[in-house]
Amino acid sequence: MSVNKVILIGNVGRDPEIRYIETRPVASFPLATTERARTNAAGAQIPERTEWHNIVMWGRDAEMAEKYIRTGTRLYIEGKLRYRTWEDRNTIKRTVTEIYVESFELLSR
Repeated sequence: MSVNKVILIGNVGRDPEIRYIETRPVASFPLATTERARTNAAGAQIPERTEWHNIVMWGRDAEMAEKYIRTGTRLYIEGKLRYRTWEDRNTIKRTVTEIYVESFELLSR
């Protein structure tokens, strides 16, 4: 058995970009999660750290994103990791990590 589960709480970095694959809507946008600055047991200061995640929503979730999600919206997201690889115009191999949303909740307006 294996598990591919991601849980994130963060802030939307940009309004969702909506596109259609055939007739199915797809929304994509960045989400920022931030770890607070802290001091470890040895007394060393660890600075604040922000990670950016590529979020992908399909179908009804994408339609909800288009209506209600804007830059700065705080979200709770459950989903799974997906890796996508392609070649750019210069035949350089590129890879992107995305979070495919299974469920989400708006935590702010």
